[in-house]
Amino acid sequence: MNAAQKAKDNPIADVQNLADTRQIAINRVGIKSIRHPIRVLDRSGGVQHTIAVFNMYVSLPHNFKGTHMSRFVEILNSHEREISVENFPSMLREMVKKLEAETGHIEMNFPYFINKSAPVSGVQSLIDYDVTLIGEICHGDIASTIKVVVPVTSLCPCSKKISERGAHNQRSHVTVTARILDHVWIEEIVQLVEGEASCELYGLLKRPDEKYVTERAYDNPKFVEDMVRDVAARLNAEDRIYSYVIESENFESIHNHSAYALIENTKKAPAHPNIRY
Repeated sequence: MNAAQKAKDNPIADVQNLADTRQIAINRVGIKSIRHPIRVLDRSGGVQHTIAVFNMYVSLPHNFKGTHMSRFVEILNSHEREISVENFPSMLREMVKKLEAETGHIEMNFPYFINKSAPVSGVQSLIDYDVTLIGEICHGDIASTIKVVVPVTSLCPCSKKISERGAHNQRSHVTVTARILDHVWIEEIVQLVEGEASCELYGLLKRPDEKYVTERAYDNPKFVEDMVRDVAARLNAEDRIYSYVIESENFESIHNHSAYALIENTKKAPAHPNIRY
């Protein structure tokens, strides 16, 4: 008897499909931290090819012993290099269908690059931003969230007020996590945050540029509280964003700790098809 005939006569047991008697459902089960190439459209019409780290989960009913972990990887590989922001919703639908689940969750974290011109010399350089797209599906309805970490400069208003020869400043990370109703460009969130900071960051600066950003920050001091409030005011006016969390962490230059503030807000959402609130 050859190996093929033996396999046919003795099928391999599918342990995941066995019944479970503990009567405890699992909210999320799946795979974490798997890397895969993706493409991302930018606002200028170009395409960025990058590597994303995926987390993929589904719910598991109380009566099933396990999920099929290999199917998550199959979904990624079936798209080869064509995984993108545009087909993110279809991946969610495919995942819950293949894994026979009612709910699913995918996180896609990747570096996103923006080419920026220095404020005086105009010299160009790239700045990278940490971006995470989060998709959730429940009974066919999809909710989309975008998370962007924007590094900026903040200058202390108190230090400026009490000092005769300058003020201390620091690099800050402002994180916007927004539940969206319609498409929002990554560049839009970045520019919104940078516009409310003491000054934005640049990859490359000549001496006239360095003078400009130093004076710009000095003329525009911001507490960590100012940062989150000013960004929140801008997001409150944005109809495409239904809810948000804004965090600002200032990596203090004169302390061995960070200053931190957070604002969370859920706005009244208009009726919108295929969005779960």
